[in-house]
Amino acid sequence: MGEVLVLIDHTNGRIRKPALELLTLARRLGTPAAVVLDGGAATATLAAEAGAYGAATVYVADAPEFADYFIAPEVDALHQIVRAADPTAILIPSSADGKETAARLALRLDSGLITDAVDLDVDDSGPLAVQSVFAASYQVTSRVTHGTPVITVKPNTTIPEPAPTTCRTENVTVRFSPAATRTEIVSRTPRTASARPELTEADIIVSGGRGTGGAEGFTVVEQLADALQAAVGASRAAVDAGWYPHTHQVGQTGKQVSPRLYLAAGISGAIQHRAGMQTSKVIVAVNKDPEAPIFDLADYGVIGDLFTVLPGLTEHLVTPTD
Repeated sequence: MGEVLVLIDHTNGRIRKPALELLTLARRLGTPAAVVLDGGAATATLAAEAGAYGAATVYVADAPEFADYFIAPEVDALHQIVRAADPTAILIPSSADGKETAARLALRLDSGLITDAVDLDVDDSGPLAVQSVFAASYQVTSRVTHGTPVITVKPNTTIPEPAPTTCRTENVTVRFSPAATRTEIVSRTPRTASARPELTEADIIVSGGRGTGGAEGFTVVEQLADALQAAVGASRAAVDAGWYPHTHQVGQTGKQVSPRLYLAAGISGAIQHRAGMQTSKVIVAVNKDPEAPIFDLADYGVIGDLFTVLPGLTEHLVTPTD
């Protein structure tokens, strides 16, 4: 089997969890090969970590264009590496930036594109991707029939599994196109530091909705999330009401998540919200309305007041028992 290129998403000198998942999945399709762009002083550390998760080759490229300009330099680098390596497939994390990078790359390669895959497999004809479609009401299995498959994969699709291997590092000098410098980054605003995990990467998410009654109602949601070491989500109704920041919205017009545990508190379960979290492995709903549509989706349901249920659960988690 040929190489499977994995674009490495990294921060603070470490590979982010979704990219480790992709290296794990890539082993199903062929021989993993990592692409590390703009690693800087951490390049050697990133390459070693990629090798620990099965990458036989690590393609490395550093240039100021990756930091100074938006998306296009990454596409130039990937395009050049793909042309030289002729991989079986290209896997990219399914973030907003990742999906734009994947789309531009597929266009350059005249290849098919599959986005938001939730599982990967392979048969005699090549890679297969499983997607959740129509607001996660159905699952379909798809394949790219023209060119090199470019596939973006949702976080929490699999558990990252180390597979240490002897990897080689290949330095790449990227020839940037004129288009690469047309969109310049002129300023950056650092993300507010938080001890909670990133929403789209979290294994556990506790979300609040209209039932919280207001911004102050999210206190019990946050307390339970902290006890579970979870991320905090919010429904569109709560966000539109100004009760919680838009960056935490889960849904069709917010972030799509797929944690191992999703706890929905005071959320009715409108299709807009379901589209963003229906692929969660286990769903727990807390709602005082027994007819709430969320119960049709939930694996476990509690009919009750979230202001009683959530603090009780938090107390149970943080109070030692004999």
